[in-house]
Amino acid sequence: MSRGIFITGTDTGVGKTLVSCALIHSFVSRGLKVVGMKPVASGSELTPEGLRNDDALAMQSAANVKAEYGLINPYCFAPAIAPHLAARQAGQEISLSRLRSAYEKLQQMADVVVVEGAGGWRVPSEPVGYLSDFPEALRLDVILVVGLRLGCLNHALLSAQAIQSGPCRLAGWVGNHVEATFAEADDNIATLQQRLEVPCLGIIPNIKPGRTDRLGQYLNIDLLLG
Repeated sequence: MSRGIFITGTDTGVGKTLVSCALIHSFVSRGLKVVGMKPVASGSELTPEGLRNDDALAMQSAANVKAEYGLINPYCFAPAIAPHLAARQAGQEISLSRLRSAYEKLQQMADVVVVEGAGGWRVPSEPVGYLSDFPEALRLDVILVVGLRLGCLNHALLSAQAIQSGPCRLAGWVGNHVEATFAEADDNIATLQQRLEVPCLGIIPNIKPGRTDRLGQYLNIDLLLG
């Protein structure tokens, strides 16, 4: 049975795609067949092949299992706005059954499916519910990406509480230095390590955009494979 891991964040812009791609590269380096999935994406560009989202394309490129774009990113919207608003503007409803069908096809192709959410954990869906209904329906393990900046403690603890109040297992968290100068960063990380009560899978430094395959060195995936 293939394994699925869902990547969520404390907010938008905290590095979910960066961590997702780093995880994909790390699993690939262990000899596993890995595919990425971005169930719902907004902020996409029109190409000759149709709408394409940069996050989904990055995950597609990082994976060693090649899947068609429509499976990797079943819902792709142009406006860079909340996904449920983008879906509404496009006259679409986000179907959990369609997401599940795409996931199950990817699951048959790979040892690991790395699924990246949109925004934070409780992003609304359209017409009702939340995008978190998807990983909850599949009982996926969840990794929380914490954007290390002012306010991250509250955001991380509330996100963890919300995740753990449902059926999913919070498997760990990753800290990402989204700001080059974050006062008391070490003390904030220590507080998170103490209070989140799940493993810290790694701390990613503030670096210039580049090759995500090099970021695997900052992640301890043994905690996921054990």
